[in-house]
Amino acid sequence: MPSSLLIVESPSKAKTLKKYLGPDFEVLASYGHVRDLVPKNGAVDPEKDFAMKYQLIARNSKHVDAIVEAVNKVDHVYLATDPDREGEAISWHLVEILNKKKLLKDKTAQRVVFHEITKNAVLEAIANPRAIAQDLVDAQQARRALDYLVGFNLSPLLWKKIRRGLSAGRVQSPALRLICERENEIKAFVEQEYWTVHLDSHKSRTKFSAKLTQFAGKKLEQFDVPNEAEQSRILGLLAGHAANVTSIEKKKKSRSPAAPFTTSTLQQEAVRKLGMTTDRTMRTAQQLYEGIDIGQGTVGLITYMRTDSVALANEAVEEIRGYIAERFDAEHLPKNAVSYKNKSKNAQEAHEAIRPTSILRTPESVKPFLTTDQFKLYDMVWKRTLACQMAPARFDTTSIDIAVGDGVFRASGQVQVFAGFLSVYEEDVDDAEDEENAKLPLLIEGETLPVDKLYGDQHFTQPPPRFSEASLVKALEEFGIGRPSTYASIISTLKDREYVIIDKKRFFPTDTGDIVNKFLTEHFAQYVDYNFTAKLENQLDEIASGSRQWVPVMDSFWKGFSKQITEKEGISRAEVTTESLDEACPKCSKPLSIKFGKRGRFIACTGYPDCDYTRNVGETAEQAAAEAEAPTVIEDRTCPECGGELHIKKGRFGKFIGCANYPKCKHIEPLEKPRDTGVQCPECKAGSLIERKSRYGKLFYSCNTYPKCKYATWNPPIAEPCPKCNWPILTLKTTKRRGTEKVCPQKECGHAEQIAPPEGKAEA
Repeated sequence: MPSSLLIVESPSKAKTLKKYLGPDFEVLASYGHVRDLVPKNGAVDPEKDFAMKYQLIARNSKHVDAIVEAVNKVDHVYLATDPDREGEAISWHLVEILNKKKLLKDKTAQRVVFHEITKNAVLEAIANPRAIAQDLVDAQQARRALDYLVGFNLSPLLWKKIRRGLSAGRVQSPALRLICERENEIKAFVEQEYWTVHLDSHKSRTKFSAKLTQFAGKKLEQFDVPNEAEQSRILGLLAGHAANVTSIEKKKKSRSPAAPFTTSTLQQEAVRKLGMTTDRTMRTAQQLYEGIDIGQGTVGLITYMRTDSVALANEAVEEIRGYIAERFDAEHLPKNAVSYKNKSKNAQEAHEAIRPTSILRTPESVKPFLTTDQFKLYDMVWKRTLACQMAPARFDTTSIDIAVGDGVFRASGQVQVFAGFLSVYEEDVDDAEDEENAKLPLLIEGETLPVDKLYGDQHFTQPPPRFSEASLVKALEEFGIGRPSTYASIISTLKDREYVIIDKKRFFPTDTGDIVNKFLTEHFAQYVDYNFTAKLENQLDEIASGSRQWVPVMDSFWKGFSKQITEKEGISRAEVTTESLDEACPKCSKPLSIKFGKRGRFIACTGYPDCDYTRNVGETAEQAAAEAEAPTVIEDRTCPECGGELHIKKGRFGKFIGCANYPKCKHIEPLEKPRDTGVQCPECKAGSLIERKSRYGKLFYSCNTYPKCKYATWNPPIAEPCPKCNWPILTLKTTKRRGTEKVCPQKECGHAEQIAPPEGKAEA
């Protein structure tokens, strides 16, 4: 009979730990959070020092019951939830529940923390338990209360002023602001022309190019050659002159490896290198952390994946250096271990960077036991960790100045003379320009070179790029918006609320996102201000470290915020959603305005309902008139709601069938009936999944009994059960990087099976 109970968050982790701890221990999982705030007003009471009303999370109540039953039978309770604020809070909630039931009398209930799931780490944690850290609990409670107060007060205001169902969040709103501001920068951008002048030359069989950097004794800046006429003038003055090498500068350069992964850099690199979303990255990292059966039993393959720290344990560094010494030339191993400094001032030094639990567990040795995603992520973590303790790469660089008349051209080249860490891993960058490391011939000062070609290249300045997931994560970290562990959920929320769409892996704000952002930045500027958000995050970190009390932080926030909410109640919906246009209605001559409806922005007459003139944003009055002149009538059918004619109309998402009596009758239907996939709905088992389009034109598949059943999936469904979790359907997912796969639509499952390789790649 076990005398001790160990409580963890995840059931898959529980299996691994049970093996390490033996028969004296029972191991149970809480399945994440066990209590949350009551989902109604008053759950946080500012009048009573922000007292919080909690309730059991319904889906986890059976797991709490199992824990309660097990506590009755043991002498010692160990709380081994995740080693962060959320984990600390879950342990605190469990103790609160057990104390209310008076189950901890004459029993010990202690907290144990480990950052990797290996036998040594777990046994050491059990041997060194501690009390629950109330400062960490207070920081988590303050964060939860702040998010609750913002959500429960600001979201209803959005419903009244814009549209029902919208939400605003303490960190999601500044993140949306980043995307909207970047879009506004792009719209306001005015491109500027400029030219560069080049020389093509050669020596023996080596061809190379040089760029004009000085002309008539002046160093050339970007816009000094502004147009074709100026570059033609310069080319004319240079033509006919010999090319002479005037100086050769040689330097030695080195490049050091990147630090080991933090949560943020892991997410960025997985997006860039592997094409994985932040959400998918964190799910996969969780699986690697919790443990995989690699033939000799289940073992955690990486350390805890929610960390701001770039530190490595001394034992890990010794093992990595030993591996490098054994597998690489002596030159690859630095004399001393390489240490990295945390950029985040709030990084917890007790935590480690994300690393393999053992560098001796090579990616190839565990590959047969991992899914494709697991292997790719583990391979990347393993290589980055190994590379971080290797010697810098070394390069020889050469810069050559070539005089042609009054011009000086410069050619640059770089040769890698020692690969160092680059023999293992090279970090990717986002939105980088390709830089060619040209191969240059051996030249000497004073020699004359042939002028093969003199020519100009036209360029135009480019607007700033839209955010990718990687660059958005980087920006969130730089601005101090949220914490790395929340980035994936911030991005998911923005997509789920349809505040943004992703096209070609870049974020575009929707009309809804733009309107919400405009409302918040105009009326709640302080609360979407980047500095204010970052300052609040720092205060939460100070609560966690014990240097600040949580109630005064809450009080300071709430006083200003609640006052602002009250003041903004009087704003009219029209003020928020309507924008005046300097154009008269072609139908009645009253002013036109841009309005916001359930399908986004559109142009409408301010004389509505007396005048029903509307057209799409971006469409001219002439285009709209031409479309409306001769409507196509649907023969042999009338409107099922009012008996009027049915016309083929054109909307922002293409053509559709609508009633001729609009706006009195608002009946609409798709031009083509939705395609029925014939796949039974896996949730209600009554309907079948049909092909539909979202309001942004993206295909998805949902149950034809909607709104009775609201099941939907983005990818085409197939009537095959998942071999891993037995969900009744799989879906087909095609990406450039992975080809076509059968994927389980249940996120927590993660099953994926390739059925066709990426385009242009044959099966190995």
